[in-house]
Amino acid sequence: MRYHWPYYALSFLTATPLADFATPLTPWGDVRVKHAWSSVPANWETLGCPSAGTTINLYIALNPRHDDALIDALYEVSDPKHSRYGAHLSKEQVAELVRPHPDTLELVTSWLAHHGVRPSSISTTHGGAWLTVSNVLVSQANEMLGASYQLYRHAKVNDTIIRTVSYALPEVLHAHIQAVAPTTYFISTRTLRQTPRGRSVEAAAPLAEAKETSGKPVTVLSSRDDDDVVTPSELRWLYETFAYVPAAADRNTLGVFGYQRQYPSKTDLTMYMTHFRSDVQPPSLATFTVELVNGGKYDQDTPGKEANLDIQYALAMVYPTPVIFYSVGGSERWSANTAEPLPGDADLESLEYLLKKTDIPQTISISYGTDERNVPREYARALCTLFAQLGARGVSVLLPSGDAGVGGNCKDKSGNVRFVPEFPASCPYLTTVGGTTDYPEIAAPLSGGGFSDHFPRPVYQDVAVSAFLKRQGAQYSGLYNPEGRGIPDISAQALRFPIVLRNAGLLVEGTSCSTPIVAGIISLLNDYLITNGRPPLGFLNIRLYHDGFAGLNDITFGSNPGCDTDGFSAVPGWDPVTGLGTPDFEKLQKIFMTPLGGGAGQGNQAKIRRPGE
Repeated sequence: MRYHWPYYALSFLTATPLADFATPLTPWGDVRVKHAWSSVPANWETLGCPSAGTTINLYIALNPRHDDALIDALYEVSDPKHSRYGAHLSKEQVAELVRPHPDTLELVTSWLAHHGVRPSSISTTHGGAWLTVSNVLVSQANEMLGASYQLYRHAKVNDTIIRTVSYALPEVLHAHIQAVAPTTYFISTRTLRQTPRGRSVEAAAPLAEAKETSGKPVTVLSSRDDDDVVTPSELRWLYETFAYVPAAADRNTLGVFGYQRQYPSKTDLTMYMTHFRSDVQPPSLATFTVELVNGGKYDQDTPGKEANLDIQYALAMVYPTPVIFYSVGGSERWSANTAEPLPGDADLESLEYLLKKTDIPQTISISYGTDERNVPREYARALCTLFAQLGARGVSVLLPSGDAGVGGNCKDKSGNVRFVPEFPASCPYLTTVGGTTDYPEIAAPLSGGGFSDHFPRPVYQDVAVSAFLKRQGAQYSGLYNPEGRGIPDISAQALRFPIVLRNAGLLVEGTSCSTPIVAGIISLLNDYLITNGRPPLGFLNIRLYHDGFAGLNDITFGSNPGCDTDGFSAVPGWDPVTGLGTPDFEKLQKIFMTPLGGGAGQGNQAKIRRPGE
């Protein structure tokens, strides 16, 4: 969409530097709040203003020239009925779709120049959708954004960041700028919900008794017996991947993201593979590469529980497929006596790192999230669009739905109760993974699920979610948004996972156990497709809700209690506990090899029964 501003304003902007005028005839004086909290978010306390000379990097999300171009393209290449199905876009093609209108760039850069920002400190990032302004003085940022940046310390983790409880923009820029960061987003990577967390079973796992087996699961997946554990062997049998041997290791890759100074240990991985993938000889053949993002580090002498879980189960599922561990920084402690910039926004920097690459792993597993209500809506939507860019380029991104059922602390400051969905799990342009347990499978009580308050229900969910809501009726009315994007989309086992940490066994649980399992299965499907000359799956959800659910095991028992309620119930079809169900690799192989569109893989048109029909 082209925006038309008063002629006098644009001609003035292009004619004379605004800073040269004491009373400029510009639109910068008419300021309106972009986002504000009514008070400092919970668990954060102010330490006052940062020292003089402190600088930060500002990230400015710009609205694209054509509002719906990226999402239209994402849906086309992800819809099996469309002629472009599987024809994923290049980095350059995506950049063209998200490019802002020249008027937007001109207006925003003029506004920055008005506040003394040098052109040399401005760079275009995220395919042209964002501007990064480096080394901005905090005092300068306060003036630009009508903000009051201060140092804030988290009461529980003692992490210190610079934020403001509100910021504003000139009225004329609201139609051009989607969000600015860091502003009111108070979640640092050290306070992101890390799973497995409080529900983890801090006890030695029976490693010596849980070696690779060749039999199908009988009781080992039952959580009714405290001695039972979920091993890679049982998972591979349960989800029908045991017989598949990857053949496209030179063309297919799985990426795993790690935060919070969590590092995987190669020594622990070798011990893990010795016990759980005894067919890999020598076990040290199973390894991974590390790429450092946003000042991230790697020290395998201080391994983390989450990082080891993600890498050990990912490799147990996909070996010999290459696995990359992205160690993302952005959680350093702040010294109030220095004037060094804070590390960049971890989410933005990690996604920018991928988007600027020509070749990206076809599957990405990210086992982190936070309560959606903690994330400003504008920032959440801008970040979600970056996941859409990955999907358009043929990347399947998977995240956990959370470990608190429908919510943990569900009361706001006024005492009102509302279910609490997770973000980025609530983003409609990625695939969210819930949790199951037992064999036959039922919903794991911890499985996060519900409905977004930030994102409306995507069209691909209309039939499936509407069927659930009709069954749900008036129960919990007012506690959730029935018009919101439903989560999760898919599920897998989530309880009693043995891992190796510092040469010892440990049992863990959570939907971050489920996520690398599903990511591994999707990576194997991509391997199969690539081997057969087909494109990778890319954004999964449209296909899953169209006909892919026929390759999933529908989970119809269990619930996800929280917020002092019994939570939602698992029912036939989609539900906000286990989504569409758990994967059956062999069935999904057949479904994904017979696309219905006329794109990268021709197939016969067929009537597909949709979930809930």
